[in-house]
Amino acid sequence: MHRNASVIEAANAAMGIVDTAATLVVDTYFHVVALSKNESDGYIPQAAMTKQLQVMNAAYQPYGIQFNLKGTDWTINKRWAVDKKTKRMKAALRKGDYKTLNIYFQKRLKDDNLGYCYFPRGPPKPGSKKFIRDGCSIDGASVPGGAYTGYNLGLTAVHEVGHWFGLLHTFEGQNCAGTGDFVADTPQQISATVGCPEGRDSCPSSPGLDPIHNYMDYSTDACYTQFTEGQRQRMITMYNTYRKNS
Repeated sequence: MHRNASVIEAANAAMGIVDTAATLVVDTYFHVVALSKNESDGYIPQAAMTKQLQVMNAAYQPYGIQFNLKGTDWTINKRWAVDKKTKRMKAALRKGDYKTLNIYFQKRLKDDNLGYCYFPRGPPKPGSKKFIRDGCSIDGASVPGGAYTGYNLGLTAVHEVGHWFGLLHTFEGQNCAGTGDFVADTPQQISATVGCPEGRDSCPSSPGLDPIHNYMDYSTDACYTQFTEGQRQRMITMYNTYRKNS
């Protein structure tokens, strides 16, 4: 899939096809799933969800992508809130088609992940397992003002939505000689970043420092500032190939 996207982009470049499309607007639904109506149980108030949308739009705006929030809903379910029975949860809550972004903000995720998201594929048939599971699950403590120290500026959602668009981690493959994330302008990186170590160079024999400010690394929220032009093109290519005509 990722290699195929590289081939498509190379072919377009060879034919002189340049992406000059207007801003890509993605219809989006937020689903807050909590143990109770107490914020300590994962309940997120409207104000925080509004800020989360603002953070996403600010991060993606320079790359020609915006999110049109179609609705936010709140669900109290003790299993769904801790990432159990997720297929049932998504079957009940998911809205829209395969080009519609659904984000589930939950109290806690499996393996204590901050978030996870599914890459675009297919597109799958509506109602199929792959269709229903599509979207992103986010630890609710990572929204702006949340309780997750170092990761509470709302940028976990920015990172995970990058996966929804088809981006891999900048440290994909964890070596200095492989294909990495299949994006030419992200420097090689042998491991995920911890914190925000300026000048980190885990692959000194390869061009460039580690992309610690890239949204697809594992840096702290305050360290994140950018995607690359290659990543922008990859997101558009993957969206147009796998989601646009669903």
